[in-house]
Amino acid sequence: MKTIYKKLLFLFLLLPFTVLAQSTLNGTVVDKATGQPIPGVNVNVQGSKAGTSTDFDGKFQLPNLKNGDKIVVSFIGYVSNTVTFSGQKTVSISLEEDTNQLKEVVVQVGYGTVKKKDATGAVTVLGAKDFNKGPVTSADQMIQGRVAGLQIINGGGSPGADPIVRIRSGSSLSANNDPLYVIDGIPVANGGVEGGRNPLSTINQNDIESMTVLKDASATAIYGSRASNGVIIITTKKGKAGDIKVSYNGNFQVSEVTQKVDALSSGQFRDFVNANGTASQIAAMGQANTNWQDEIYRTAMGTDQNISASGGSDNIAYRASVGYTNLNGILLRDNFERTTLGVSLTGDFFDKHLKVQVNNNTSVINSNYSNTGAVGAAVGFDPTQSVKNADGTYFQWMTNANEFNQLAGKNPVAMIEQQNNLGTFNRSIGNVQLDYKMHFLPELKATVNLGYDQMSGRGYGGINGEYLYGLKGSGHNDYENIEKRNNKLMDLYLNYNKFFEGIKTQVDVTGGYTYQDFREEKNKSNYLYDTNTTVVELFTPTHINLQSFFGRANITVADKYLLTASIRRDGTSRFTENYRWSNFPAVSVAWKLNEESFLKDVTSINSLKLRGGWGITGQQNIGKAYPSIPLYLASNSAAQYQIGNTFYTTYRPQPYNSNLKWEETTTINVGLDFALFNNRVTGTADVYQRTTDDLLLLTQNPAFFGFSNYDYYNVGSLKNRGIELSGEVIPVQNNNLEWRIGGNITFQNSKITKLTTTQDNTPGLEAGDNISGGTGNKIQNNQVGYAPNSFFVFEQAYDAAGKPIDGVFIDRNKDGVVNEQDMYRFHKPAADVFYGFYTSLTYKNWDFSMNWRGSWGNYMYNNVDSGNGTYNNILIRQNDLSNGVENLLETGFKQGSNFQLKSDYYVQDASFVKLDNVTVGYTFKEKIKGISMLKITGSAQNVLTITKYEGLNPEISNGIDNNLYPRPITFMLGLNANF
Repeated sequence: MKTIYKKLLFLFLLLPFTVLAQSTLNGTVVDKATGQPIPGVNVNVQGSKAGTSTDFDGKFQLPNLKNGDKIVVSFIGYVSNTVTFSGQKTVSISLEEDTNQLKEVVVQVGYGTVKKKDATGAVTVLGAKDFNKGPVTSADQMIQGRVAGLQIINGGGSPGADPIVRIRSGSSLSANNDPLYVIDGIPVANGGVEGGRNPLSTINQNDIESMTVLKDASATAIYGSRASNGVIIITTKKGKAGDIKVSYNGNFQVSEVTQKVDALSSGQFRDFVNANGTASQIAAMGQANTNWQDEIYRTAMGTDQNISASGGSDNIAYRASVGYTNLNGILLRDNFERTTLGVSLTGDFFDKHLKVQVNNNTSVINSNYSNTGAVGAAVGFDPTQSVKNADGTYFQWMTNANEFNQLAGKNPVAMIEQQNNLGTFNRSIGNVQLDYKMHFLPELKATVNLGYDQMSGRGYGGINGEYLYGLKGSGHNDYENIEKRNNKLMDLYLNYNKFFEGIKTQVDVTGGYTYQDFREEKNKSNYLYDTNTTVVELFTPTHINLQSFFGRANITVADKYLLTASIRRDGTSRFTENYRWSNFPAVSVAWKLNEESFLKDVTSINSLKLRGGWGITGQQNIGKAYPSIPLYLASNSAAQYQIGNTFYTTYRPQPYNSNLKWEETTTINVGLDFALFNNRVTGTADVYQRTTDDLLLLTQNPAFFGFSNYDYYNVGSLKNRGIELSGEVIPVQNNNLEWRIGGNITFQNSKITKLTTTQDNTPGLEAGDNISGGTGNKIQNNQVGYAPNSFFVFEQAYDAAGKPIDGVFIDRNKDGVVNEQDMYRFHKPAADVFYGFYTSLTYKNWDFSMNWRGSWGNYMYNNVDSGNGTYNNILIRQNDLSNGVENLLETGFKQGSNFQLKSDYYVQDASFVKLDNVTVGYTFKEKIKGISMLKITGSAQNVLTITKYEGLNPEISNGIDNNLYPRPITFMLGLNANF
């Protein structure tokens, strides 16, 4: 009996310890990518009915836990996470978005959405975790190198510089080849205004939620006339219901120039002039040792600061953000200053039958463009001269004490410091969208979208009175250029979406009307101090109107077989009434093989979809507002005609072609999407052919015809073919460690199949930009059977040692004379292959990412060497000198000529591999009062370039390297915090 009492006493004493072993856990659940708390997350004890969910702050409390309990945290759209309870009082849990992109991602496809798994076209979606990290200031930099078929080429090293963006090459020769950008449902106009920089930099990169790239015609044809070059849909962040959340994102940046043009040093220059110059030329040398490139470049610093607030109730959500960016360029005085404001409101009313969305993104950009002409001047200016004279004035070449040398080069530092090029750029994009789900028929929804895109800019500045000592002809002036662009939009459409259970079919039909109106006005004035006159350039305000009717049907049968068909009828004011309207149809199909019985039970295949599509898109954007109607141009105030004492404005007829019609592009696309091994291996493959007919081509008029040497005609055809592959592998994924490897590669080929003539022995049509050296020289040519903008050159002759022979070229047609008949097409600027690959590693609190890009088969014309690489460049006159590049010491070329400038010696392989970005971050998971997430990031951009190209940058869009503003390496230290 005593033994029983002792046992009961022992159990009674043990009871408090048993109670104490059951503890309460307090925790917070956040989004791994953004650090934002997630409300409504399910938190359950595995194998038990005990559980709870997170509140608006992402917080939860789970009582009565025992050591060893497994806590499962799950939420729709996220990968579930399991935590083992070991007596801890608090825990912070991060959930990552579900990697099953093919099933969960919602794709913006124009006037609607579709799940990625149900998309039938060539579409790529990128979200926050996919964007490039580091010091980015515009939307294009966020996705550079991340999408197969999308090539983004930087516009130089100036902050906010315009990039060149191409989806599947260009579809045109003379018309616009930029993709259509749709920002929060508003198709915006291409280009900017006077005083502005890259229009994509007007959207704060921190406000962007996702970017969707539509590549083939079956995906883009719903946008009709503006979608021949693909579509990029930008969706900004919206608020979510819950208490107010404040987020801060800021960084500090330092940029350095890493490579300069190999101009002759002062020592090399003196040796060259002493060995080859006349007595007058030797006497013209100075005593200084000036590296002019060092004088115009600097270490540049900058900062980017952003703060946002979001929240809302059950039926109204909001988000507002303010951003400030101030970045110095590496060129003296170059500066980019931006202030942005973003606002988003979303409301659901009438039992969620009416949804109202209001969006606005406004930006103000102030720029000091510096004088980029100094980049080339620094290469060519005499390195033996000082920056300044003894009296503190800038050195300049003089003919005598009262006259500067008009033929000589100008002091590069003076060009920057004594010339002003300033700009202000204001942009506001906004819309109100109402979606009403009919009470009497909930499957039917009516949408009204009213939007606008307003831009205004002012470019101003001039040449100071001190420039060139204020002497006559110095160009002392003040200029002002003002431009406004106003784009208004109205979309009206109905959508019917219903699942018919009896036949297991989903029907989604959309039909509507869109109206878009573009107006532009500008004026330019220039006050000349020498003559005390103001020259006013007159511009007639322009007005372009686009109207469209469209329809689309998406049909899904048994969640296996998908059909999308669309039609759009577009009208443009650019063409005459007979050619104003055109139809743009498209159709695509898809087959989910993994849903078939023969694959449904294969657990290693999560998704496998075969796609095919065909469609036609249009093009009418050739830059001119009125290319089809007769107009007259008024002369400016400096070109008036005098009769007696009165000056009269004169008018001259402008070129026009009343038979212009739509350029049309037909695309065929076959693709495959797959996800394997629990979505640890995902990828896409596409094969396409795109043919453009009735090219809107700017070409020569016949003799004695028209009012200009050139005009637009519908002539010719262009064919693009390509293969696109992209994929991602997750080799390791657990609670502490995740490693991702991904990339894409694009094989492309473009060929002109028809021009004004198809005879092989014709010279073709001049193309591309002018090159420096000579006047109006071009190095590129368009001809049937060749790629657009192929280099058209003479074949250089070489000696036995492989050195080019000065002035000797190959007589290719063997007629005994070397002339233009011996020129041939030699390579092209466009790459045969371009690619991007990345890796990211997350270990506990640490994250690391690295992005590479590259291309193969692209060639560059080295105009820096051809324009500065002859003896004559240095010794051109007796009383002043110019510098050259080291290449002239290698070639020994004496005299510049048309033959030398157009030698294939200067067409060089510009294939490259580039380490674009390296980023390391650390997230503090220890709780800080009032801060839900704190992260510090270090990053380097434009880290390494591997190339055989002899110039500074192998990546220049037009294929002509002519003193481009160099891209610096940029280091960034960033801080993110959520409150």
